[in-house]
Amino acid sequence: MALFEMKFQPGVNKQDTGVGATDRWIDSDNVRWRYGLAEKVGGWASLLTNTIHGVARRQLAFTDLEGNRYVGIGTDKFLLIYFEGTLYDITPWRTNSSGAQITFGASTITTNSTAPGTSITITTGSAHGLEIGDIVALESVTMPTGSGINKNNIEYTSSDKQVCQVVTVPSNVTFTITSPTAETAGGGSDLTSGSACTVSPYQRVGPAEQSYGYGFGIGDYGGTVTGSESNQLDGALNADTAGTGGSGTAVTVDSTTGFPSTGTIAVGTVPTAELITYTATNATNFQNITRGALGTATPGTSNGQAHSDNTALQNATKWTNWGDAVNATTVTLEPGLWSLSNWGQVLVATVANGKTYTWNSGVTGDTKFTTRASMNTTSYVTAISSGDGNPTASRFTLISPTTRHLVHFGTETTLGDSSSQDDMFLRFSDINAINTFAPEADNSAGDQRLQDGTKLMGAIVAKENILVWTDNALYTMKYVGSPYTFEFEQVGTNCGLIGQNACCEIDGVAYWLSNNGFFSFDGTVNSLPCVVEDYVFDDFATTKGQQVYAGINNLFTEVIWYYPSSGASYNDKYVVFNYGESGRQPGGIWYTGVNTNSIRTTFIDATIYPKPHATQFNSSSTGTFPDVVGASGLGQTVYFEHEVGTDQLNPDNTVTTLTSFATSYDFAIQTQEGMGEFFLAMRRFIPDFKTLTGTAKVTVGVKNYPSSSSTDSTYSPFSVTSSSTKFDTRARGRYANIKIENESSGEEWRYGTFQVDVQADGRR
Repeated sequence: MALFEMKFQPGVNKQDTGVGATDRWIDSDNVRWRYGLAEKVGGWASLLTNTIHGVARRQLAFTDLEGNRYVGIGTDKFLLIYFEGTLYDITPWRTNSSGAQITFGASTITTNSTAPGTSITITTGSAHGLEIGDIVALESVTMPTGSGINKNNIEYTSSDKQVCQVVTVPSNVTFTITSPTAETAGGGSDLTSGSACTVSPYQRVGPAEQSYGYGFGIGDYGGTVTGSESNQLDGALNADTAGTGGSGTAVTVDSTTGFPSTGTIAVGTVPTAELITYTATNATNFQNITRGALGTATPGTSNGQAHSDNTALQNATKWTNWGDAVNATTVTLEPGLWSLSNWGQVLVATVANGKTYTWNSGVTGDTKFTTRASMNTTSYVTAISSGDGNPTASRFTLISPTTRHLVHFGTETTLGDSSSQDDMFLRFSDINAINTFAPEADNSAGDQRLQDGTKLMGAIVAKENILVWTDNALYTMKYVGSPYTFEFEQVGTNCGLIGQNACCEIDGVAYWLSNNGFFSFDGTVNSLPCVVEDYVFDDFATTKGQQVYAGINNLFTEVIWYYPSSGASYNDKYVVFNYGESGRQPGGIWYTGVNTNSIRTTFIDATIYPKPHATQFNSSSTGTFPDVVGASGLGQTVYFEHEVGTDQLNPDNTVTTLTSFATSYDFAIQTQEGMGEFFLAMRRFIPDFKTLTGTAKVTVGVKNYPSSSSTDSTYSPFSVTSSSTKFDTRARGRYANIKIENESSGEEWRYGTFQVDVQADGRR
């Protein structure tokens, strides 16, 4: 028989059946299509010998005025700068509303020599507000007299940026860390004498993983909300209806900073604490109180409970009644996210639902790398001052590129009052003024509340517009000048964004992932035809949408979405839309992958750097940067440069093989009686590779019916090299398919056509 030539069309079709996806590929991993041909993707190499603590959620590449290149990397724990092969920790310190660093001086250290271990207890002079997993730095450390633990193991110095992870929080004034070495045995039980240190907490970013749900799984037992603002009483409360000291209608505390202006506090230990409502505050008092609220009075009375001086209390404004499930709408369950933009050579970094910090790469010399991002960076202050300044709680931020307005999305209606945060409200600064947000007659600062949706989800700079998504709609934000500054127009509905980083823009077209599918905007909102849509959405943890990351690889005209599948804690799949190739095929050119080595949490295109940069996260490994004492459960991020070589080059210079495969549809032989009426007999095939380095494996699979499982034909698989000419095979079945793959390091391939000797061979 003569050879029969099959040329498969580009991309993967998972919307049809294996038989129905005529002329298409039906599965792939680490494969792309270029000029119609399938090929293995390029490799990647670690840019660092270090790995990063935590999961990276955002990257931004930028330059200073001298052309030096930087990448800002935001993780769930740290804000880092990558500069020409080296990482620097610029994570901001925790600050108050004026941007001043919060520290806890005169703290004491306790170790145990009777039951020696590695646990160290730190006692602060006031409520610390720390949570398990928080990062702190300890300075001016003096270990207890007789302690066998060297203070250099845990002390922070300017030359050794050593930090500690909070392991437990026994009370609002104590927390524990883990020492690298154990205490030595001695005569006493708790060693405290002569100990001292200063505690400097890092700015908290948020959890590594997004979790939604209803019931007890999302909050503490008894209806509390994890991470509530805490403080302590300044004076005792009696078991009566009065305030501190048995008189008045106010409860005095060390500070009301961080508490809403009206709300509820829980005094004492959950679940037996007393709830007290209030309608006003000043610096140290909750005013107009009602004691024993919601059934938490002294048993048998309407009076409040008795509490001694320094009793811990928490913000219970969003708690439910004891024993009730916590409503998901009242709990912050989104992962720790950053918004990163550049104000020229200045990095602008906003913590999701938090404050905004700046870092100036233009500082002379290497001192910039020992300077942390701050709200009080010289000439780029973002702290509240004299009733003006950056909001203190925003979902995300963005800088208008031509007018240099700093825009806060999902932010405060009252500047400086985080309790006034409105998820649909946005503010923009005066033109070219990074810290002027109060609207005045002589400036262009302003605000706007959008209507369609429940929260603002993301925004990107696009051609002539800023595109702003809610969870249901798309708006354009266009500069129009005085008096309105920006004009807002709703251009789409039922097309909301699934996560802050699930959108991107290239060549004037925006692409994004919604709960309702894939969309593009080129002046009109378009639903993207997608031949892998059911495959993606039938196994997609849509409740983890804030972990989705959309990246662009413009060299290969690819938009890549990395996403978590159902039941996965972190991203474990990817889907690619090839916008450059999609004119070749109805339904677009799409491909997918699940290779663990290929999954990313961030991805940026080749702009400042000549190759794409991306981050890979492994929750079961431990990072090495920054050097964190007692690190546990933070996971590990590896920073890769893509399209380098053929495999994965790891931080320790070892190589991980990059495997790949593409599987064709199930084809049948056409006779005058119809397609698939006769079994086919395949006797030989001629391999046709445009490029082949090393060995490619070709497997011929056969099946008798569409619903049957494919089995390998006789002699399969076949090892193909660049010198291979033909292969004899004995394959018989009603349907057949081919699979092209590689399994070893140093291999790459690009497949052409399938030339096969096939003929009809009976009806059974």
